[in-house]
Amino acid sequence: MTDLRLRAAVSDDLDAVLAFWRTAAEGTSISDDRAGVERLTERDPGALILAERDGELVGTVIAGFDGWRCHLYRLAVHPERRRQGIASALLGAAEERFTRLGGRRADAMVLVRNETAHHAWAAAGYGPQEQWRRWVKSLTE
Repeated sequence: MTDLRLRAAVSDDLDAVLAFWRTAAEGTSISDDRAGVERLTERDPGALILAERDGELVGTVIAGFDGWRCHLYRLAVHPERRRQGIASALLGAAEERFTRLGGRRADAMVLVRNETAHHAWAAAGYGPQEQWRRWVKSLTE
């Protein structure tokens, strides 16, 4: 097994990333299409971080920074590659990015039903902030 390689996604990666999320990510979002992810990578280059091992995409995280807040999305590791330090490496890279950009606190979107993810996030030092709820509104039909 070779070392883990972390890098920012480029346009040529996006179809593979979307296919990867169908296998490795829990749930989907309205913006989980090529146009949505392409807008992300154009607006915030470096936000979508990929983990590769032996030429295979094995993990992702989106480390989005809006100039004020640091948001983590789509931390996903291939089911057959979990518990190998990939998520920890991705979170480390995301946190380094945030620090470099001037971020002071990171938050993560984690599905309530994804108990496995709760353990991983807690192990990484994150905890739920119970006094907040996410309110959403679709801007498309």
